[in-house]
Amino acid sequence: MAELRWNPLLDTYTMVATNRQHRPHMPNNWCAFCPGEGKKVPDDFDVFSYPNDFPVLSQKPDNIEAYNTPIVKNKKAYGKCEVLLYSPKHDIKLYELSDEHILKLVELWTARFVALAKDKKIKYIFEFENRGEEVGVTMPHPHGQLYAYSWIPFKIKSELDNCKKYFTQHKRNLFEDLNQSEKIYKKRVVAENEDFIAYIPYFTDYPFGVFIVAKNNLLNFSDFNTEEMKSFGLLLKLLTKGFDAIYDRPFPYMMCIHQSPVNTKKYADCTNYFRFHVEFYPPLRAKDKIKYYAGSEMGAGAAANPLDIDECAQILRDKIIQ
Repeated sequence: MAELRWNPLLDTYTMVATNRQHRPHMPNNWCAFCPGEGKKVPDDFDVFSYPNDFPVLSQKPDNIEAYNTPIVKNKKAYGKCEVLLYSPKHDIKLYELSDEHILKLVELWTARFVALAKDKKIKYIFEFENRGEEVGVTMPHPHGQLYAYSWIPFKIKSELDNCKKYFTQHKRNLFEDLNQSEKIYKKRVVAENEDFIAYIPYFTDYPFGVFIVAKNNLLNFSDFNTEEMKSFGLLLKLLTKGFDAIYDRPFPYMMCIHQSPVNTKKYADCTNYFRFHVEFYPPLRAKDKIKYYAGSEMGAGAAANPLDIDECAQILRDKIIQ
């Protein structure tokens, strides 16, 4: 059973998908993402996308018993969930991909964004990667995911609304000002190239919570030219290699790609105030210690950061070789 249940306190939907309970842990001697092993994975590929076997959302959603009262509302779980395989090699790391291969991955992200944006029922396309058991990964083969929602999720909507408010007040793009502020301060910038800048923002709640932000007025992958795709891929390689070097171990993270909405009039003007960016949420606060998102963070939405991010930025910057 899958459905979307309205949360009147937060003005957003909760996805209910009981099929997710049956997701398997991968046996030690087999991987469904390796070439030819899974039912949907071909014998030969560089990068590859296919529908998630345990989707929360579907373009052919289940019929549901509908409710529409002031406090109890629901709708069909319309959307799309996909698995995005980075490589046929089971143990390769993102930063070990060749420059040509990382470009193919960025092209895959772009192609899936463009294809799903054609579905007028889709309002937001979210591409992301969960890495490491610490963030719940059950399949270690290098891969990411894509969720295409029929609404704009709460956090994305909050970002858009606050960026629009900033533009209304200051007549400037908030991300442009964030980029300039961090470049002037310098201490939190960890890497940059011609098209993108990576820094741990002043306000982040994760010790190594890096943002990658476009320097140019890019809203989503479909705005990228080939050189910008290459620049983005190369910066991802630098950053993720630096992550692993911090504690000399595979560094878990959630990598969340934030792009402009699709098929919605409300944010049609977001070219003025929004910007393509990536937010990393790495849960380690030490080599063997987790920064848990617990009581205050989860219950009140009041985040706390246990480390000095200027120091964290220096550590990461020292590990990145440009």
